[in-house]
Amino acid sequence: MATPDELERQFTLLTAAARYDALRTRDALASPADEDDSPLARGEALELLALGEVIARKAAYGRQLSVRSARRAGASWSQIGAALGTSKQAAWEAHSRWIDEQAAQDQRIGHWGWDETDMAAARALAGEPEADDTE
Repeated sequence: MATPDELERQFTLLTAAARYDALRTRDALASPADEDDSPLARGEALELLALGEVIARKAAYGRQLSVRSARRAGASWSQIGAALGTSKQAAWEAHSRWIDEQAAQDQRIGHWGWDETDMAAARALAGEPEADDTE
């Protein structure tokens, strides 16, 4: 059985979504009368679950990269929060946690993460949500 960690290294967001869609479609198009004969083998059904997790992880990472791009382009935390359908504080906190996670990756063997310089630059770009309410 493939785990999300294994599949995450194997697929990009687009290829994971395409494989997920293919398996999901096959499963959805199966006749409800054939409950004894699943269109997906056990391994494929488990892969479908794991791919869902991979897609969620990759989308979340991409969302934070987009937050960083929005900050670089001058967007306030209020604007970013509105674009994400949340508050400026929640958006800032999620981004701050993501920055911390990137730094933690640097401590793990075999993983690339951010060093102190990268962290300082990311924190400076993020700023504080209260400091940029001049939309």
